[in-house]
Amino acid sequence: MNIATSGMNAAQTQLRVVSDNVSNVNTPGYIRKIADQQSWASQGAGAGVEIARIRLATDRFLQAASLNAGADAGRQTVRAELYNHIQSQFGDPGADTGFFAQIDKIFSAFSTSAENATSGPLRQDAIWKTQAMFDEAARVAKEIQSTREEADGRLRTAVDRVNGLVEQIEKLNVDIAKANVVGTDSTGAETAQAALVNELSELLDVRITTRSIGGIEVRTGAGILLAGQGASKLEYQRAGAVSPETVFNEIMITEPNGQRRPLTDGLASGEIKGLLELRDVDAPAAADRLAELMTRLADELNRAHNASSAVPPPQVLNGRNVGQSLETALTGFTGTTTITTVNDQGVIQSLAEIVFSGGTMTINGVAATPATFLATLNGQLGGATASFVDGRLSIEAPAGQGVAIADDAANPSSKAGRGFSHYFGLNDLVTTGRPALYDTGLTLGSQHGFTPGETLKFRFTDASGSRIRDISVAVPAGGTMSDLLATLNDPVSGVGNHGSFSLNGAGELIFTGHGAPPSTMSVVEDATRQVPSGVSMSELFGLSGARASRAGGFSVRADIVKDPTKLALAQLNLGVAPGTAALSKNDGSGGRLLAKADQNATAFSAAGGAGSVSMSLSRYASEFSGEIGGKATIAKNRSTNATALYQEAAARRSSVEGVNMDEELVLMTTYQQAFNASARLIQAASEMYDTLIGMMR
Repeated sequence: MNIATSGMNAAQTQLRVVSDNVSNVNTPGYIRKIADQQSWASQGAGAGVEIARIRLATDRFLQAASLNAGADAGRQTVRAELYNHIQSQFGDPGADTGFFAQIDKIFSAFSTSAENATSGPLRQDAIWKTQAMFDEAARVAKEIQSTREEADGRLRTAVDRVNGLVEQIEKLNVDIAKANVVGTDSTGAETAQAALVNELSELLDVRITTRSIGGIEVRTGAGILLAGQGASKLEYQRAGAVSPETVFNEIMITEPNGQRRPLTDGLASGEIKGLLELRDVDAPAAADRLAELMTRLADELNRAHNASSAVPPPQVLNGRNVGQSLETALTGFTGTTTITTVNDQGVIQSLAEIVFSGGTMTINGVAATPATFLATLNGQLGGATASFVDGRLSIEAPAGQGVAIADDAANPSSKAGRGFSHYFGLNDLVTTGRPALYDTGLTLGSQHGFTPGETLKFRFTDASGSRIRDISVAVPAGGTMSDLLATLNDPVSGVGNHGSFSLNGAGELIFTGHGAPPSTMSVVEDATRQVPSGVSMSELFGLSGARASRAGGFSVRADIVKDPTKLALAQLNLGVAPGTAALSKNDGSGGRLLAKADQNATAFSAAGGAGSVSMSLSRYASEFSGEIGGKATIAKNRSTNATALYQEAAARRSSVEGVNMDEELVLMTTYQQAFNASARLIQAASEMYDTLIGMMR
């Protein structure tokens, strides 16, 4: 009777389990239950059967594979989604209306203007197309930063979701442990917990271990505890409005034992990882490449414009802020340039031929030094006035005259690859409100102009984005670039343990991080100001995000936009006889220089993961276009592959953990028969008892 009763109870439990499975066959995330049945012995003799436990049909290997695949799918999907938004801002590379097609239109417009140098509408068309190009670049740069801002906002949301999931998982751990103590069925809580873990795995990579008391312990792939010994707490303060210079906060986690550290330590996958990569790597790289392209486009247009002149030439030429003192800026020039004043008929009224030779110079044969340059030049220009204020060189002609500059054809002036007028930006076509060219021409012996004691704070992060250290460096007492580099690279008070700064041949300050992969440097505070220009060290040398921010700051010179006749399409002819016009309105040679500017061999600095290279603007734009499209395609393919792998892993896991109706029906039949057999055994025992009792009567 006892054996039959235990068999009937066991069969009832099995049938209840089968019933639950069948009822939830279409429930998403439901894991099939299994009732483990075992024999029951009393004093060494068989006494029936019992249900040892009811468990979920989980496979830890398939579970791990599914969680890993889910994390990778979350990472790649969000990267593809947001990078596709960046790529879409550039338009179809092959379309006539795309971003890169507008660059070609600029040079085509200048070519047309050069053929008819007196046409106002053609000049205006070239100016408008140039301005439209830089306006479009500013728009794209803003969209890239908006994408970074969106990624930062989604990080805040993801952190909140992680906190909510971890809290629920830990609460279910308590429920499961209680159920195990009292011997009740905990599979409902375990199923709900498994669904939460699946959702959590899409946000960050997790590892699961089973606790002996019931429930699970959840850690990140790097071993940071999330749940199992209490719930961890994530903290993140989003940056708000994002710019290229933004230094983002870290995602911090406080473990149940009170230890607080960055979550990104060892973070390998998940949506959070994808958002961090897009925000801190992919989007800044695109912004950096765009800024470098726009900077060199502006510089090559300015190179041609500074070698040319409007007819009549402007009365005043105002240069750009070179971020140096005049003495430092003049040091290092070679070759010959000539500054002239010209009347409205194009006839030269006065000229000053400047010959640079090493550390010396002459102006119309009169010896000068960088310190006496302005006084000597003003004495030779016959009424014109040159001045240098706040890092800008300006030259003003007498009333009724204009200023025109030309380099010697055989021995042109040069410093850092730019002629005299180009280096000082005296006749720039495209202007910007901040330094955009970081090949300054400075040498180790140059005076940097920063005040001793001013500080610059650097932040170093590892490949995962976790902060390594913040280091404040003060400007040293010595005033040369050599002194500054020695202080910056000091391993004790400087950044020497994390990387090194160096000055290349063009005067560009370059940081090289140590390690494999190297640490990343950013500037979080900059209290330096260069005298007399007023620019910071970050702005002068393009440290950290200053480089990527350049794309949105370019515009065609305001006076040229208002008056197209000030567009420099002619060139000053120094070989004409005295009293003969050196400038002609019909001369389009300067326009032809502008039209060919995209074919010049241009030195591009390292940007966005691409190394420094010398090539034409058109080729760089073409390669950048291909890179943007290629990265978007790669991101999409990775997302597609990761999603397919996740679906396959989930399908295989479901084939083991999910409900199979055929199997459940077989089990139902089996346990119904077992129940009937136990019932018949009870009936037989009852009849036997009745017979025995009847015999005794």
